[in-house]
Amino acid sequence: MRTSLPSRVPLGDFFANGWGRFAQVSSSMIAVNPHGGFNSYWPMPFQRHARITVENLGGADAQLYYQVTYENDLDVDGHGYLHAQFRRNNPLTAGDLHVLVEGVSGQGHYVGTYLAWGVNTPGWWGEGELKAYLDGDDNYPSICGHRHRGLFRRRLELSTSPVAAYTEYTTPYLGMPQVIRPDGLYQSQQRFGLYRWHVPDPIHFGSDLRVEIQALGWQAGGRYRPLHDDIASTALFYLDRPSTQRPSLPYVDALPD
Repeated sequence: MRTSLPSRVPLGDFFANGWGRFAQVSSSMIAVNPHGGFNSYWPMPFQRHARITVENLGGADAQLYYQVTYENDLDVDGHGYLHAQFRRNNPLTAGDLHVLVEGVSGQGHYVGTYLAWGVNTPGWWGEGELKAYLDGDDNYPSICGHRHRGLFRRRLELSTSPVAAYTEYTTPYLGMPQVIRPDGLYQSQQRFGLYRWHVPDPIHFGSDLRVEIQALGWQAGGRYRPLHDDIASTALFYLDRPSTQRPSLPYVDALPD
């Protein structure tokens, strides 16, 4: 079900900390500092008033400390309103694409993606492409990215090393701050947290926007393998109106943990 409402996103995923796990992030738009402290530097322009809420969906009380910095009497015409869409496929049907954004009408620019990606199949998982459909394009994407390693600007795994390994990293505009490795008991699959901020290179659209990402890996014979992975995404974009279509937030037990 979709409703025309402001954004609603799990707190951790908004701060590039999915899976209910803490990870240090040093980026231009999000900074998660050692021993706590979640900081967002995404501009949130507004014309007349603004409201930010935090809802505790758990069964226990939580302490919250916060600081909001704002300016008055600024001309923000043409800056757009910040929106976020959260989605989760658990699991994604093999062969389907995971939707990052859809149902958006208006003018704006797409600026960021955080992915909490749980791998349900052994082997390499990052051959999928990012596909952005802009301004009436439907059958073919307006922009088609070059696999996960192109989106995140590095080879995520070191398959040529004597011991293949994933390495956490953060940079101003992209990173993989979370690598949750199997321990043979409860964490049976590898899980990752990845972000890409399109701040120097936003994806502009004039009338509508849809963004999807493939889930593809490798199998024997060098063939692609459609994956049925657990994928949760937070997509960020600016729009020329304060509300738009968005998916309903999953019930609490269906959120990543």
